[in-house]
Amino acid sequence: MAEFAENEAVDFVIVGTGAGGGVLAARLAEAGFSVVAFDAGAFYRPLEDFASDEKEQEKLYWLDERISGGDDPLEFGSNNSGKAVGGSTVHFQMVTLRFRPEWFKSRTLLGYGHDWPMDWREMWRYYALAEDAMKIAGPVRYPWGPKRGRYPYREHELSASALVLAKGAEALGVAWAPTPTATLSAPRGEAHPCVYRGFCKIGCSTNAKQSMLVTFIPRALKAGAEIRDLAMVGRVETGADGRATGVHYYRNGAWHFQKARNVVVSGYSIETPRLLLNSASPRHPDGLANSSGLVGKGLMAHSNDAVWGVMEEEIRWYKGPPSLAVCEHWNYEDEGKDFFGGYSFMSQGPLPTDFATSLVSNEGVFGHELRRWMALYNHMAGLKIVGETMAQDENRVELSDEKDALGLPIPRVTFSYCDNDKRMIAHARAFMKRMLQAAGGSDLYETSSTAHLMGGCRMGDDPRTSVVDASGRSWDIDNLFVCDGSLFPTAGGVNPSLTIVANSLRIAERIIELNRRGDLAPIRRGRAFPC
Repeated sequence: MAEFAENEAVDFVIVGTGAGGGVLAARLAEAGFSVVAFDAGAFYRPLEDFASDEKEQEKLYWLDERISGGDDPLEFGSNNSGKAVGGSTVHFQMVTLRFRPEWFKSRTLLGYGHDWPMDWREMWRYYALAEDAMKIAGPVRYPWGPKRGRYPYREHELSASALVLAKGAEALGVAWAPTPTATLSAPRGEAHPCVYRGFCKIGCSTNAKQSMLVTFIPRALKAGAEIRDLAMVGRVETGADGRATGVHYYRNGAWHFQKARNVVVSGYSIETPRLLLNSASPRHPDGLANSSGLVGKGLMAHSNDAVWGVMEEEIRWYKGPPSLAVCEHWNYEDEGKDFFGGYSFMSQGPLPTDFATSLVSNEGVFGHELRRWMALYNHMAGLKIVGETMAQDENRVELSDEKDALGLPIPRVTFSYCDNDKRMIAHARAFMKRMLQAAGGSDLYETSSTAHLMGGCRMGDDPRTSVVDASGRSWDIDNLFVCDGSLFPTAGGVNPSLTIVANSLRIAERIIELNRRGDLAPIRRGRAFPC
């Protein structure tokens, strides 16, 4: 790994190493740029540092204090953010679904939300590149959306919990599919395939999970990028001309400053707005990239409500990746809905502590009643939605007056479901109940949750209604970029990781092209390598 001097400007400083920053670090380093990528979390080695213990693996979650408010306050941690090199992909559940093509022009074609500043055909090419880079395991024929090439690896064998979804879908006459999943179904180099140990959500200790930590981060290092872990970036510095000059970061007990010709913020939907707002200056009194007033606004979180039931047969749902079967019927079917947007839902396989915690928080059971439910653990099955919520400016990230241990303002996050969101959730719950009952489930109950943060720095074609352009470049500061899930104008009804990776590959290619045309801060000419 290269090491760059702080007092010499590198071509790119990247703040965050997840599905946005990790991908960009690899591609820009491979194109010949000098790159330093920062992460507030540690640089873990899965084979040595990960344990089959739910409590131990909480070290992968972003558990720093955040003030959560609104009518439906968000819960933070394992379900929506990570603190490690590789970001939340180190503990994500590996579901890698593409957006429905119409969602990229949802305002124009479907009558809601905001259009993305690109066509779905452009994204389709980058989806394919992302799937190849991560060696996605998926079915030969995926039943929804335009035709696509085969996935790089074969689909995984279905678990018993996945077969429950399949049985229910067939009973109701709707399509289902094995879930495209970012865990190996065959060897890749020295990495062996998934062993179906079921600890996917808390970090894969066998390296079968194709997170950024084991895919794009090694590529970045090989190409000469530097990864500085345990380094919390608190402020982007700007010069007298208003352009970015580098970042202030805290590491090893002291504050440091890294000079840079270009800065990319890839901290995800809470930390990216927080950093931009905390970097206010006389030239940018409302925060960086915020002439539109939209930094922090339009925050979205997927609804993650679920239906659970007891099956007569033994399921042992902890075996294998938790979401091996998926139904996207209500993402692609617009008739029979009283709401805009869509949702997918998947089979479930929570670990014991996660399941018990859900029982306590949602059902209020304790003592003997909790023990009775836990005795049914091996006979349980569940379906859980990834539901699209609307982008509302009222849902936002702001800076509070309270400070953290480093003296940085703690983010205040406000989130409330709108009426459309509530109708979507009610529709999904009713449909999943019908499906679980059709599969033989009894003693059904429901839980509420959220997952997957998106938005807060919307990309678009108009500087009045967006924070950055189609290249992730700030409308206000030409050497400041954003590259992560905060760019999403709409949430879609699928897990966002694959779209973040694909969009990051697209943005990397655009940045390389900007440099080739001489439309970037003075940098050596890059050399573009294939993905």
